[in-house]
Amino acid sequence: MSGTRRALVRLVTLLAALALLVPAAPASAGTPGEYPEFPYPATGYDEPERGQFHFTSRGGWMNDVNAPLYHQGQYHLFYQHNPHGLAWDTMHWGHATSPDLVHWTQRPVALEPGVHPGDLWSGGGVVDTANTSGLGTAQNPPIVVFSGTNGVRVFYSTDGARTFQAYDGGRPVAVPQGTSRDPKVVWHAATQRWSMVVWSDAGGNGVDVYTSPDLLHWSKTSRFAAGWLFECPDLYPLPVDGDASRTRWVLNDASGEYVTGDFDGAVFRPDQATPQRMDHGPSAFDGTIYAGLTFQNTPGSRVVQMAWMPRSRGSSWTGAATFPVTLGLKTFADGVRLTRTPVAELSSLRYGSRSYGARTLTGPQAWDLLAGVEGDTFEVLADFDAAASTAARFGFRSDTRADGSGGVEVGYDKAAGALRGAPLAPVNGRVRMRLLVDRDQLEVFAGDGRYSYTDTPPFDRSPDTRGLRLFATGGDVRLVSLEVHRLASAWNTAESTLSTNLPGTWRPAGGAWRDVGGGKRGSAAGDAFYLNDTVRTDFAYEADVSIVDGRAAALTFRASADVSGHYTVNVDADGYVRLWRPGQVLATVPFAVARDRWYHLKVVAQGARLRVYLDHSPAPLIDLSDTAYAGGRLGVNVYAGTGDFQNARVDGSAVTGPAGPWTPLSGAWTAPGALRGAAVGDGFYLSSLRGGDFTYGGDLRLTAGRAAALTFRASPDGSGHYTANVDTAGYVKLWRPGADLAVVPAVIVAGRTYRLTVVASGPRIRVFLDGVALVDVTDGAYASGFFGLNVFDGTATFSGVTVS
Repeated sequence: MSGTRRALVRLVTLLAALALLVPAAPASAGTPGEYPEFPYPATGYDEPERGQFHFTSRGGWMNDVNAPLYHQGQYHLFYQHNPHGLAWDTMHWGHATSPDLVHWTQRPVALEPGVHPGDLWSGGGVVDTANTSGLGTAQNPPIVVFSGTNGVRVFYSTDGARTFQAYDGGRPVAVPQGTSRDPKVVWHAATQRWSMVVWSDAGGNGVDVYTSPDLLHWSKTSRFAAGWLFECPDLYPLPVDGDASRTRWVLNDASGEYVTGDFDGAVFRPDQATPQRMDHGPSAFDGTIYAGLTFQNTPGSRVVQMAWMPRSRGSSWTGAATFPVTLGLKTFADGVRLTRTPVAELSSLRYGSRSYGARTLTGPQAWDLLAGVEGDTFEVLADFDAAASTAARFGFRSDTRADGSGGVEVGYDKAAGALRGAPLAPVNGRVRMRLLVDRDQLEVFAGDGRYSYTDTPPFDRSPDTRGLRLFATGGDVRLVSLEVHRLASAWNTAESTLSTNLPGTWRPAGGAWRDVGGGKRGSAAGDAFYLNDTVRTDFAYEADVSIVDGRAAALTFRASADVSGHYTVNVDADGYVRLWRPGQVLATVPFAVARDRWYHLKVVAQGARLRVYLDHSPAPLIDLSDTAYAGGRLGVNVYAGTGDFQNARVDGSAVTGPAGPWTPLSGAWTAPGALRGAAVGDGFYLSSLRGGDFTYGGDLRLTAGRAAALTFRASPDGSGHYTANVDTAGYVKLWRPGADLAVVPAVIVAGRTYRLTVVASGPRIRVFLDGVALVDVTDGAYASGFFGLNVFDGTATFSGVTVS
């Protein structure tokens, strides 16, 4: 994104925001202790302007599509994003996922300024399936994405794109001459190497071409210069007419202009000098389609593209994405051309379908054919015999009133041979067109895929402007076939921020429920439930719960669909843990319960026996038998206030470590399959186990920020302790309040797991990193105390924690 373009975009979107009477809030940078953020308002995705099957960000500004890829059953869409306002500012990477390219779920922000270095502008990404980078493992290959201006920076994820770390502290791995940005990486199978194209203006518009064996070490091999090639390049192979032996490579820029050619992994050689257009809509940063990219690692052989629709905007968001299309290369009379076809998964949204057979229609008959067909989301597939038609113009109008006025026209001009003003020659005398109508988002496909037109026409929100009409002017039109499908909303009920392994759909039963950065938040004056459809009888069910304000937060289990019957175990701010069912309190245990801290509740149900555990305690806090309910749904509950819920898991792997209950002294501590700590500054989490001489070890993984550590010989309030940490500043440190006992240089990289071990015997303390002794000191400040964990100015996970 150029400085000129940036200024223009900001002006355009500022005017748009003023026109909507919605002030554009200032963007802001994140902090490692709060990463990843989810700063989105609650929405049912049913705002009048919001497209129902085109992706829009839940809130904020969206522009270029970034790093689309497929990983372990999910399509990932990243995009340029300002989550804090409606205008371009302080770019983040937004993130959404889909199982089918149709139903998208907003995820927390992927890359954040203040957490990730550099300008987080546009770029591509790959799944490093063979782990060529060594940033993951063969069993868990990393997702690797590329960003940055005037130097390419690498970020990677080993947790399915939930969090990303900067490689080598964000040091650029390639620096083209001139102004540069928008790296796109592709696997070149013939050479078994990665290739990268990066736009730069050195000597004029063009791309520098790089090659690498491992995604981290790049060598420049060539430059392809072309005046038309401006920013956001994409490079991908496509077979001509489906023949893999005739594969050509396509190079396109942000506007969608493209050339085909040969690419040997190092040099691109075009078949022609003059580019073609892949879409006839206004292709510009302030137009209707811009900055498309193709998905990497997609199943099968199809190449799928999504792009940005700049002019689509609503009350709480700016920008949308085009509907995904499958790209192809097809031979026409004038040469090989790119084709764009909506992905087949669109059919999953069809309902209320109508079909019409061959007929010749006068103007009035054409107009009446679709009388009564209403809606604001349609798919229309039409086949006209243009040669047998006498009409000068024919086509469709959407968003019409009952009297026929208003509407958006998609018309074919027979004399001009043009559809919506763009050239379209009949094929064997026929004109076939396909319309996707999604409120103010319109996409038209024709000419066996070589014609596409993306637009965002004015959308009339009035309820009486929902008609769809066929028209013909100046004569008759010969209709060969016509299908009209209503399209359902693609916005689904998948959980954006609640981490859970329960397979069913979650549904509210009372209260107000919304997504927040910490998980799912419920609010109610009395009892409110959030239930999963999964029905279980015997199980171990656990989650993290927090009372934000009010009285109680709880786990609910063996519940009926209407929650007339259920068991519920809560932590109550009045000072107890209680297990109850409608009409009966089964157990109440006094316990000091604080608001605004996480508690880990776990229920083990085996027949009539019910056991409740708190904060990873080895022994149950409650152990009783009750036969009222043998099975039912699992869920969570909030009572008389607001509560947060996270990491709802059934029969998941247990957290291992010293005996609980554990107590957080500072920071936020949860259990997403392992212990997780997040803090601004120091965060401590103490177990109930004390020790003097011991071997204490754990697997530490810093997700973001500075340091993760083992704490030992700690006082109950944490005023005294020893702490041994791994620090991304480049060292392993042993310290106690007021004294650094040892600081040893070591390469510590966020995102990698390190085995840290402490051996304490009297005053002698030794620290080992991955089995290598780094620290051996003598200090007598503390002879014994509690075992615990520490995170400093960031987020970290802890697993395999053992004491012997």
